Amino acid sequence: MLAFFLEYDLMPFHLSVLLLILLSMAETLGYYIGLRPSTFFKRTTPSWLINTPLLQVKFSKVLIFVFLLINFSSAGYLIQLSIFASKGSFAPWYYVILPAFIFAVFFTVFMIHCLDQVIKPKFKQTQINLVGRLATISSGNARPGFSAEARVRDEFGQIHYVQVEPEFGELEFKSQILLIRFKQSHYIAKRISASNQLFTVDQF
Repeated sequence: MLAFFLEYDLMPFHLSVLLLILLSMAETLGYYIGLRPSTFFKRTTPSWLINTPLLQVKFSKVLIFVFLLINFSSAGYLIQLSIFASKGSFAPWYYVILPAFIFAVFFTVFMIHCLDQVIKPKFKQTQINLVGRLATISSGNARPGFSAEARVRDEFGQIHYVQVEPEFGELEFKSQILLIRFKQSHYIAKRISASNQLFTVDQF
């Protein structure tokens, strides 16, 4: 058993499992101390990647990375063990890592698609007019042509999640914004100046 864990040609897949374990431990511990890796990834991930249609899912995007690690390690072990069963030795890891990654991407896309179909959305799209209300960028950064998700309360206190874009410039993650008009499928928003004393009270 020890020889299996120390096998050089299995090391990329061992590292994938180790990273998965460390990420799970850090996420669990961070939940209690308020310092979760998923929050850090959300803040540092480029907005163009967050807004990729493939990643627009109803669950945490960190799960996509978890699925990728699981599938990558599983595919690598399966390929290497199949080769070992037929030839009596493992193939060099650099021959196996690319096929394993391709299999991992394929099954990860399949898994997130299936999971996204069965999970109920956290919110429902409504036709309520939210123009003139304060909002907060809750995911990614927005710039002209690239929208980001914003959280806003309506007059009844109900939270809505809408897509917003600025007329110019960039709206960063956690920016306080004002929805100034609706355009087709998203709102045009304007950043509220940090020096504006009218909006110092936390709206959420």
